[in-house]
Amino acid sequence: MLFKLYCRIYQFVLKHSSKLLPWRQPVIIDKVAPILKSHNTLSVLLVTDYNIYNLGLTKPLEKELDTSNINYTIYQRTVQNPSIENVEEALALYNKNDCTAIIAIGGGSPIDCAKAVGARITHPKKQIIKMAGVFKVRKKLPLLIAIPTTAGTGSETTLAAVITDSTSHRKFAINDLSLIPHYTVLDPELTVSLPKSITAQTGMDALTHAIEAYIGRSNTKQTIKDAETAFRLIKDNLFLAYENGNDIAARKDMLLASYYAGRAFTRAYVGNVHAIAHTLSGFYQVPHGFANAVLLPVVLEYYLAKRKKAISKKLGNIAKIIGAGDDAGSLVIYIQRLNAKMNIPKTIQGIKDEDLPEMIKNAMKEANPLYPVPEIFSKTDFRNILMAVKE
Repeated sequence: MLFKLYCRIYQFVLKHSSKLLPWRQPVIIDKVAPILKSHNTLSVLLVTDYNIYNLGLTKPLEKELDTSNINYTIYQRTVQNPSIENVEEALALYNKNDCTAIIAIGGGSPIDCAKAVGARITHPKKQIIKMAGVFKVRKKLPLLIAIPTTAGTGSETTLAAVITDSTSHRKFAINDLSLIPHYTVLDPELTVSLPKSITAQTGMDALTHAIEAYIGRSNTKQTIKDAETAFRLIKDNLFLAYENGNDIAARKDMLLASYYAGRAFTRAYVGNVHAIAHTLSGFYQVPHGFANAVLLPVVLEYYLAKRKKAISKKLGNIAKIIGAGDDAGSLVIYIQRLNAKMNIPKTIQGIKDEDLPEMIKNAMKEANPLYPVPEIFSKTDFRNILMAVKE
Protein backbone atom coordinates (compact mmCIF):
# COMPACT_ATOMS: atom_id res chain seq x y z
CA MET A 1 0.00 0.00 0.00
CA LEU A 2 2.80 2.43 0.91
CA PHE A 3 4.64 1.60 -2.30
CA LYS A 4 1.56 2.34 -4.42
CA LEU A 5 1.09 5.63 -2.58
CA TYR A 6 4.71 6.54 -3.30
CA CYS A 7 4.20 5.74 -7.00
CA ARG A 8 1.06 7.87 -7.24
CA ILE A 9 2.72 10.82 -5.50
CA TYR A 10 5.71 10.54 -7.85
CA GLN A 11 3.41 10.46 -10.88
CA PHE A 12 1.35 13.40 -9.61
CA VAL A 13 4.43 15.55 -9.07
CA LEU A 14 5.89 14.60 -12.46
CA LYS A 15 2.63 15.31 -14.29
CA HIS A 16 2.20 18.78 -12.84
CA SER A 17 5.86 19.77 -12.95
CA SER A 18 5.94 18.70 -16.62
CA LYS A 19 3.64 21.62 -17.42
CA LEU A 20 6.61 23.92 -16.79
CA LEU A 21 8.96 22.14 -19.20
CA PRO A 22 9.84 23.43 -22.70
CA TRP A 23 8.00 20.76 -24.73
CA ARG A 24 8.56 20.79 -28.46
CA GLN A 25 7.61 18.73 -31.47
CA PRO A 26 9.74 17.70 -34.45
CA VAL A 27 9.09 19.71 -37.60
CA ILE A 28 7.88 17.57 -40.51
CA ILE A 29 10.03 18.23 -43.61
CA ASP A 30 10.35 16.78 -47.12
CA LYS A 31 14.11 17.18 -47.72
CA VAL A 32 17.04 17.10 -45.31
CA ALA A 33 19.76 18.88 -47.31
CA PRO A 34 18.33 22.41 -46.92
CA ILE A 35 18.08 21.90 -43.16
CA LEU A 36 21.64 20.59 -42.93
CA LYS A 37 22.93 23.53 -44.95
CA SER A 38 21.04 25.99 -42.80
CA HIS A 39 22.95 24.54 -39.83
CA ASN A 40 26.27 24.71 -41.71
CA THR A 41 26.62 20.93 -41.54
CA LEU A 42 29.61 19.64 -43.52
CA SER A 43 29.57 16.04 -42.29
CA VAL A 44 26.69 13.92 -40.99
CA LEU A 45 26.36 10.46 -39.45
CA LEU A 46 23.63 8.21 -40.90
CA VAL A 47 22.42 5.59 -38.43
CA THR A 48 20.55 2.62 -39.87
CA ASP A 49 20.60 -1.20 -39.91
CA TYR A 50 21.67 -3.93 -42.34
CA ASN A 51 18.18 -4.61 -43.67
CA ILE A 52 17.38 -0.99 -44.42
CA TYR A 53 20.76 -0.50 -46.07
CA ASN A 54 20.59 -3.72 -48.10
CA LEU A 55 17.09 -2.89 -49.31
CA GLY A 56 18.49 0.32 -50.74
CA LEU A 57 16.25 2.55 -48.63
CA THR A 58 19.14 4.86 -47.80
CA LYS A 59 19.98 5.44 -51.48
CA PRO A 60 17.63 8.40 -52.08
CA LEU A 61 19.04 10.09 -49.00
CA GLU A 62 22.61 9.37 -50.05
CA LYS A 63 21.87 10.84 -53.49
CA GLU A 64 20.40 13.97 -51.93
CA LEU A 65 23.48 14.43 -49.75
CA ASP A 66 25.87 13.77 -52.64
CA THR A 67 24.08 16.31 -54.82
CA SER A 68 24.31 18.87 -52.03
CA ASN A 69 28.02 18.15 -51.38
CA ILE A 70 27.40 17.08 -47.80
CA ASN A 71 29.75 14.39 -46.51
CA TYR A 72 28.23 11.42 -44.71
CA THR A 73 29.28 8.28 -42.88
CA ILE A 74 26.91 5.33 -42.58
CA TYR A 75 26.59 3.19 -39.46
CA GLN A 76 24.57 0.11 -40.48
CA ARG A 77 25.17 -2.30 -37.62
CA THR A 78 22.18 -1.39 -35.42
CA VAL A 79 20.48 -4.54 -34.17
CA GLN A 80 16.76 -5.12 -33.58
CA ASN A 81 16.98 -4.01 -29.97
CA PRO A 82 19.86 -1.49 -30.09
CA SER A 83 22.65 -2.29 -27.70
CA ILE A 84 25.18 -0.29 -25.75
CA GLU A 85 27.77 -1.64 -28.20
CA ASN A 86 25.82 -0.15 -31.11
CA VAL A 87 25.78 3.25 -29.44
CA GLU A 88 29.51 3.21 -28.76
CA GLU A 89 30.41 2.05 -32.28
CA ALA A 90 28.27 4.74 -33.90
CA LEU A 91 29.66 7.36 -31.53
CA ALA A 92 33.21 6.43 -32.56
CA LEU A 93 32.28 6.93 -36.23
CA TYR A 94 30.69 10.29 -35.46
CA ASN A 95 33.83 11.52 -33.75
CA LYS A 96 36.27 10.01 -36.26
CA ASN A 97 34.57 11.75 -39.19
CA ASP A 98 34.07 15.14 -37.51
CA CYS A 99 30.29 14.93 -37.86
CA THR A 100 28.07 17.68 -36.49
CA ALA A 101 24.63 16.16 -37.17
CA ILE A 102 22.87 12.78 -37.06
CA ILE A 103 20.24 11.33 -39.38
CA ALA A 104 18.46 8.17 -38.27
CA ILE A 105 16.74 6.16 -40.99
CA GLY A 106 14.86 3.00 -40.11
CA GLY A 107 12.45 1.71 -37.50
CA GLY A 108 12.58 2.47 -33.82
CA SER A 109 15.91 0.71 -33.34
CA PRO A 110 18.08 3.00 -35.51
CA ILE A 111 16.22 6.08 -34.26
CA ASP A 112 16.70 5.08 -30.62
CA CYS A 113 20.35 4.29 -31.30
CA ALA A 114 20.84 7.72 -32.89
CA LYS A 115 19.22 9.44 -29.91
CA ALA A 116 21.53 7.59 -27.53
CA VAL A 117 24.55 8.57 -29.65
CA GLY A 118 23.43 12.18 -29.34
CA ALA A 119 23.16 11.79 -25.58
CA ARG A 120 26.68 10.37 -25.41
CA ILE A 121 28.01 13.26 -27.48
CA THR A 122 26.71 15.66 -24.85
CA HIS A 123 28.23 13.55 -22.05
CA PRO A 124 31.48 12.09 -23.45
CA LYS A 125 32.59 10.76 -20.06
CA LYS A 126 29.25 9.32 -18.92
CA GLN A 127 28.17 5.75 -19.68
CA ILE A 128 24.85 5.55 -21.52
CA ILE A 129 23.34 3.29 -18.85
CA LYS A 130 23.92 6.08 -16.32
CA MET A 131 21.41 8.19 -18.26
CA ALA A 132 18.58 5.67 -17.82
CA GLY A 133 15.51 7.20 -16.24
CA VAL A 134 14.07 10.67 -16.50
CA PHE A 135 15.85 13.93 -17.38
CA LYS A 136 19.44 12.77 -16.97
CA VAL A 137 20.75 14.15 -20.28
CA ARG A 138 19.71 17.80 -19.88
CA LYS A 139 21.95 19.10 -22.64
CA LYS A 140 21.21 20.10 -26.21
CA LEU A 141 21.93 17.35 -28.74
CA PRO A 142 23.51 17.92 -32.14
CA LEU A 143 21.04 18.39 -34.98
CA LEU A 144 18.98 15.18 -35.10
CA ILE A 145 16.73 14.21 -38.03
CA ALA A 146 14.59 11.05 -37.91
CA ILE A 147 13.31 9.27 -41.02
CA PRO A 148 11.04 6.35 -40.01
CA THR A 149 10.72 3.39 -42.37
CA THR A 150 8.02 1.72 -40.26
CA ALA A 151 4.72 3.13 -39.05
CA GLY A 152 4.47 2.32 -35.38
CA THR A 153 7.32 3.13 -33.02
CA GLY A 154 6.69 6.88 -32.90
CA SER A 155 10.34 7.26 -31.98
CA GLU A 156 10.63 10.10 -34.50
CA THR A 157 8.62 12.32 -32.15
CA THR A 158 9.31 11.01 -28.64
CA LEU A 159 11.67 11.89 -25.81
CA ALA A 160 12.58 8.23 -25.25
CA ALA A 161 15.39 5.98 -26.39
CA VAL A 162 15.31 2.31 -25.38
CA ILE A 163 18.68 0.57 -25.24
CA THR A 164 19.64 -3.01 -24.32
CA ASP A 165 22.43 -4.09 -22.03
CA SER A 166 23.48 -7.31 -23.77
CA THR A 167 25.23 -8.60 -20.66
CA SER A 168 22.32 -8.37 -18.23
CA HIS A 169 19.52 -8.68 -20.87
CA ARG A 170 18.03 -5.53 -19.41
CA LYS A 171 16.36 -2.94 -21.60
CA PHE A 172 16.42 0.54 -20.18
CA ALA A 173 14.76 3.75 -21.30
CA ILE A 174 16.37 7.17 -21.42
CA ASN A 175 13.74 9.90 -21.22
CA ASP A 176 14.71 13.50 -21.83
CA LEU A 177 13.26 16.42 -23.80
CA SER A 178 16.59 16.87 -25.56
CA LEU A 179 16.12 13.47 -27.26
CA ILE A 180 13.11 14.65 -29.27
CA PRO A 181 14.35 14.85 -32.89
CA HIS A 182 14.48 18.34 -34.35
CA TYR A 183 13.00 17.26 -37.70
CA THR A 184 11.31 14.23 -39.21
CA VAL A 185 10.58 13.04 -42.75
CA LEU A 186 7.37 11.01 -43.17
CA ASP A 187 7.80 9.36 -46.56
CA PRO A 188 5.30 6.54 -47.27
CA GLU A 189 7.45 5.29 -50.17
CA LEU A 190 9.95 4.05 -47.60
CA THR A 191 7.33 1.76 -46.04
CA VAL A 192 5.85 0.04 -49.11
CA SER A 193 8.42 -2.76 -49.05
CA LEU A 194 7.61 -3.73 -45.47
CA PRO A 195 6.56 -7.38 -45.05
CA LYS A 196 2.99 -7.91 -43.89
CA SER A 197 4.16 -9.13 -40.50
CA ILE A 198 6.13 -5.94 -39.83
CA THR A 199 3.26 -3.77 -41.04
CA ALA A 200 0.97 -5.57 -38.59
CA GLN A 201 3.33 -5.51 -35.63
CA THR A 202 4.37 -1.88 -35.98
CA GLY A 203 0.76 -0.84 -36.51
CA MET A 204 -0.22 -2.58 -33.28
CA ASP A 205 2.72 -0.87 -31.61
CA ALA A 206 1.19 2.50 -32.57
CA LEU A 207 -2.20 1.37 -31.27
CA THR A 208 -0.62 0.30 -27.97
CA HIS A 209 1.09 3.68 -27.62
CA ALA A 210 -2.17 5.52 -28.17
CA ILE A 211 -4.18 3.29 -25.82
CA GLU A 212 -1.65 3.32 -22.98
CA ALA A 213 -1.32 7.09 -23.21
CA TYR A 214 -5.11 7.52 -23.30
CA ILE A 215 -5.91 5.31 -20.30
CA GLY A 216 -3.04 6.55 -18.15
CA ARG A 217 -3.33 9.18 -15.44
CA SER A 218 -1.03 11.83 -16.92
CA ASN A 219 -3.10 12.91 -19.88
CA THR A 220 -3.47 16.48 -21.09
CA LYS A 221 -6.09 17.85 -23.48
CA GLN A 222 -3.52 17.64 -26.26
CA THR A 223 -2.45 14.05 -25.58
CA ILE A 224 -6.09 12.97 -25.53
CA LYS A 225 -6.64 14.71 -28.86
CA ASP A 226 -3.49 13.16 -30.35
CA ALA A 227 -4.39 9.65 -29.16
CA GLU A 228 -7.92 9.97 -30.57
CA THR A 229 -6.49 11.12 -33.91
CA ALA A 230 -4.24 8.04 -33.91
CA PHE A 231 -7.22 5.75 -33.15
CA ARG A 232 -9.13 7.07 -36.15
CA LEU A 233 -6.16 6.78 -38.50
CA ILE A 234 -5.37 3.23 -37.35
CA LYS A 235 -9.00 2.16 -37.62
CA ASP A 236 -9.20 3.32 -41.23
CA ASN A 237 -5.74 2.36 -42.48
CA LEU A 238 -3.89 -0.40 -40.62
CA PHE A 239 -5.64 -3.36 -42.21
CA LEU A 240 -5.62 -1.62 -45.60
CA ALA A 241 -1.84 -1.21 -45.39
CA TYR A 242 -1.53 -4.82 -44.22
CA GLU A 243 -3.57 -6.19 -47.12
CA ASN A 244 -2.04 -3.94 -49.79
CA GLY A 245 1.44 -2.67 -49.05
CA ASN A 246 1.35 -0.46 -52.14
CA ASP A 247 -1.58 1.59 -50.84
CA ILE A 248 0.33 4.88 -50.50
CA ALA A 249 -2.59 6.73 -48.90
CA ALA A 250 -2.92 4.07 -46.17
CA ARG A 251 0.86 4.01 -45.68
CA LYS A 252 0.94 7.80 -45.32
CA ASP A 253 -1.90 7.80 -42.80
CA MET A 254 -0.24 5.05 -40.76
CA LEU A 255 2.92 7.16 -40.56
CA LEU A 256 0.74 9.99 -39.27
CA ALA A 257 -0.94 7.61 -36.80
CA SER A 258 2.47 6.62 -35.48
CA TYR A 259 3.46 10.27 -35.24
CA TYR A 260 0.34 11.28 -33.28
CA ALA A 261 0.51 8.23 -31.00
CA GLY A 262 4.15 9.09 -30.36
CA ARG A 263 3.20 12.66 -29.47
CA ALA A 264 0.60 11.32 -27.05
CA PHE A 265 2.80 8.91 -25.16
CA THR A 266 5.89 11.08 -25.04
CA ARG A 267 3.92 13.38 -22.74
CA ALA A 268 1.44 10.95 -21.13
CA TYR A 269 3.77 7.91 -21.00
CA VAL A 270 3.08 4.26 -21.74
CA GLY A 271 2.30 1.51 -19.24
CA ASN A 272 2.53 -2.08 -18.13
CA VAL A 273 2.24 -3.50 -21.65
CA HIS A 274 5.51 -1.79 -22.53
CA ALA A 275 7.23 -2.72 -19.30
CA ILE A 276 6.58 -6.41 -20.02
CA ALA A 277 7.31 -6.12 -23.75
CA HIS A 278 10.70 -4.55 -23.07
CA THR A 279 11.80 -7.35 -20.76
CA LEU A 280 10.67 -9.95 -23.34
CA SER A 281 12.79 -8.18 -25.96
CA GLY A 282 15.74 -7.94 -23.61
CA PHE A 283 15.72 -11.65 -22.79
CA TYR A 284 14.63 -13.25 -26.04
CA GLN A 285 14.93 -10.59 -28.77
CA VAL A 286 11.15 -10.67 -29.23
CA PRO A 287 10.22 -7.88 -31.67
CA HIS A 288 8.79 -5.02 -29.68
CA GLY A 289 5.67 -4.47 -31.78
CA PHE A 290 4.90 -8.20 -31.77
CA ALA A 291 5.21 -8.35 -27.97
CA ASN A 292 2.92 -5.33 -27.58
CA ALA A 293 0.32 -6.82 -29.94
CA VAL A 294 0.16 -10.09 -27.99
CA LEU A 295 0.19 -8.42 -24.57
CA LEU A 296 -2.26 -5.57 -25.22
CA PRO A 297 -5.58 -7.47 -25.03
CA VAL A 298 -4.32 -9.60 -22.12
CA VAL A 299 -3.32 -6.56 -20.04
CA LEU A 300 -6.56 -4.71 -20.87
CA GLU A 301 -8.60 -7.73 -19.75
CA TYR A 302 -6.54 -7.84 -16.57
CA TYR A 303 -7.24 -4.16 -15.90
CA LEU A 304 -10.96 -4.75 -16.41
CA ALA A 305 -10.88 -7.62 -13.93
CA LYS A 306 -9.17 -5.49 -11.28
CA ARG A 307 -10.22 -1.91 -12.04
CA LYS A 308 -13.36 -2.18 -14.17
CA LYS A 309 -15.08 0.88 -12.73
CA ALA A 310 -12.01 3.08 -13.12
CA ILE A 311 -11.10 2.11 -16.67
CA SER A 312 -14.33 1.07 -18.41
CA LYS A 313 -15.30 4.58 -19.53
CA LYS A 314 -11.97 5.28 -21.24
CA LEU A 315 -11.85 1.91 -22.95
CA GLY A 316 -15.47 2.34 -24.00
CA ASN A 317 -14.62 5.71 -25.54
CA ILE A 318 -11.85 4.10 -27.59
CA ALA A 319 -14.24 1.33 -28.68
CA LYS A 320 -16.70 3.94 -29.98
CA ILE A 321 -13.99 5.87 -31.85
CA ILE A 322 -12.74 2.80 -33.69
CA GLY A 323 -16.23 1.46 -34.31
CA ALA A 324 -15.83 -1.63 -32.14
CA GLY A 325 -18.92 -1.16 -29.99
CA ASP A 326 -20.12 0.73 -26.95
CA ASP A 327 -18.23 -0.86 -24.07
CA ALA A 328 -14.77 -1.77 -22.86
CA GLY A 329 -15.15 -5.48 -23.52
CA SER A 330 -15.87 -4.87 -27.19
CA LEU A 331 -12.52 -3.09 -27.52
CA VAL A 332 -10.67 -6.16 -26.23
CA ILE A 333 -12.57 -8.36 -28.69
CA TYR A 334 -11.78 -5.92 -31.52
CA ILE A 335 -8.03 -6.09 -30.74
CA GLN A 336 -8.10 -9.89 -30.51
CA ARG A 337 -9.87 -10.14 -33.87
CA LEU A 338 -7.55 -7.61 -35.51
CA ASN A 339 -4.53 -9.59 -34.30
CA ALA A 340 -6.06 -12.77 -35.69
CA LYS A 341 -6.80 -11.15 -39.07
CA MET A 342 -3.14 -10.15 -39.29
CA ASN A 343 -1.85 -13.58 -38.17
CA ILE A 344 -0.52 -12.39 -34.83
CA PRO A 345 -0.73 -15.30 -32.35
CA LYS A 346 -2.07 -15.17 -28.79
CA THR A 347 1.12 -16.44 -27.16
CA ILE A 348 4.89 -15.95 -27.27
CA GLN A 349 7.28 -18.86 -27.67
CA GLY A 350 10.43 -19.39 -25.65
CA ILE A 351 9.57 -17.89 -22.26
CA LYS A 352 11.49 -19.90 -19.65
CA ASP A 353 10.28 -20.40 -16.10
CA GLU A 354 13.77 -19.85 -14.72
CA ASP A 355 13.91 -16.39 -16.31
CA LEU A 356 10.64 -15.19 -14.81
CA PRO A 357 12.00 -13.77 -11.52
CA GLU A 358 14.52 -11.54 -13.31
CA MET A 359 12.02 -10.56 -15.99
CA ILE A 360 9.46 -9.59 -13.36
CA LYS A 361 12.10 -7.58 -11.52
CA ASN A 362 12.99 -5.69 -14.72
CA ALA A 363 9.35 -4.99 -15.55
CA MET A 364 8.68 -3.75 -12.02
CA LYS A 365 11.70 -1.47 -12.17
CA GLU A 366 10.68 0.04 -15.51
CA ALA A 367 7.01 0.54 -14.70
CA ASN A 368 7.25 1.84 -11.16
CA PRO A 369 7.09 4.58 -10.11
CA LEU A 370 7.25 6.23 -13.57
CA TYR A 371 4.30 4.92 -15.57
CA PRO A 372 0.93 6.44 -14.53
CA VAL A 373 -0.94 3.20 -15.21
CA PRO A 374 -4.57 2.50 -14.27
CA GLU A 375 -3.38 -0.27 -11.96
CA ILE A 376 0.07 -0.51 -10.39
CA PHE A 377 1.11 -4.11 -10.89
CA SER A 378 2.65 -6.24 -8.19
CA LYS A 379 5.13 -9.02 -8.87
CA THR A 380 2.21 -11.44 -8.86
CA ASP A 381 0.39 -9.37 -11.49
CA PHE A 382 3.41 -9.33 -13.78
CA ARG A 383 3.84 -13.08 -13.34
CA ASN A 384 0.17 -13.68 -14.18
CA ILE A 385 0.48 -11.72 -17.43
CA LEU A 386 3.67 -13.50 -18.46
CA MET A 387 2.13 -16.88 -17.76
CA ALA A 388 -0.96 -15.91 -19.75
CA VAL A 389 1.11 -15.27 -22.91
CA LYS A 390 3.62 -18.07 -22.35
CA GLU A 391 3.28 -20.82 -24.96
